[in-house]
Amino acid sequence: MGRPLEGLQVVECASFVAGPTGGMTLAQLGASVTRIDPIGGGSDHNRWPVVGGGAGPADAESYYWTSLNKGKRSIAVDMRSDEGRELVVSLISAAGVLVDNVVGRRWMANDALVARRPDLIHLRVQGYPDGKPAVDYTVNAEVGIPQITGSEEGGAPVNHVLPAWDLVTGLSVSTAVLAAVYERARTGRGAYVELALSDVALAGVANLGWLSEAAARGTERPRHGNHVYGSFGVDFGCSDGRRVMVVALTEGQWAALKKVTGTDEVFAALEAALDADLTREDERYRLRDTIAAVLKPWFAARDSKTVADELDGARVLWGSYRGMTEVVAAHREGRYPVLADLPTPGGAAAITGRSPIRWNGEHGGTGAAPLLGRETDEVLAEVLGLGSAEIAGLHDRGVVG
Repeated sequence: MGRPLEGLQVVECASFVAGPTGGMTLAQLGASVTRIDPIGGGSDHNRWPVVGGGAGPADAESYYWTSLNKGKRSIAVDMRSDEGRELVVSLISAAGVLVDNVVGRRWMANDALVARRPDLIHLRVQGYPDGKPAVDYTVNAEVGIPQITGSEEGGAPVNHVLPAWDLVTGLSVSTAVLAAVYERARTGRGAYVELALSDVALAGVANLGWLSEAAARGTERPRHGNHVYGSFGVDFGCSDGRRVMVVALTEGQWAALKKVTGTDEVFAALEAALDADLTREDERYRLRDTIAAVLKPWFAARDSKTVADELDGARVLWGSYRGMTEVVAAHREGRYPVLADLPTPGGAAAITGRSPIRWNGEHGGTGAAPLLGRETDEVLAEVLGLGSAEIAGLHDRGVVG
């Protein structure tokens, strides 16, 4: 099946999560993305998780690197050499689109690259707008989220596991590239786009209204454990030890939850006694502990299968807590079309994601697993028109690998 970005050429010189996620997203939509790495691999080439769980050799294959860079062509270049730098600049000029997160390479500064290709689209991922480095976990700490995460008893800040700001930044990379490509098609002009991880995080919490709330409060929002803030939602234990998360954001969802649990009359009496209106989201949040106490026995008296069937039948908004091994088992049963098996180049079994964007009903393929430098000769011949003797000479001099 054809993909919408076929014909778009992109060069990626980026490591870790945000830049590679942007390149992967473009590749999944059909762009030809060429990833340029130093010979031997960059700082993220063997990043965990790795084959063998870290118990193997230091150069064990990385599930992380394999999955984030699938569907891209890989070229390995000695960027410390003049010849290597010239190859990279030539490839960038030929493609016309660059995604990078490099720091300190004057020869890859935007003005130097634009001198070679005036209509270049150059997207640079940064930690902070001033170029200071940052990662998701440091940025998340600085926007206040760990201070409002965790149990009601408080204590130390709670870091998150998911690099959410990196992933959002990666999707912003692909959005910005496509906007710049559209502008170039209209005007003929290139663009230099800077995207700082810290700005993505700050804009995110501000757009959710969290900073406005803090300014109005003058204090931090209190922690509330697994309760959904500003509405009703919390986890319940079933009789077989499994737990489910139940949420009632809307009046209809609240009505469905009351009906299936047979608690309409109880909550009507509670509203009368407390002069409350539980059709209102803020009132359900205010009385969240009382509501949870009323509902808890219903869940505790049923196993998770019964709970699932009854909640689904009543159209309640809910989800089951599962470990990742259970997600893997469900994938093996064919329940998730967005997931696919993608063996690493070394043959290890790996699971990756197709594009979550269904184009005309299809997720599309995964693309091939990357191997550092595998397409070096192919790219040099196809994009730069180098002959076999020239390419062999580059190998002999250690310029490419």
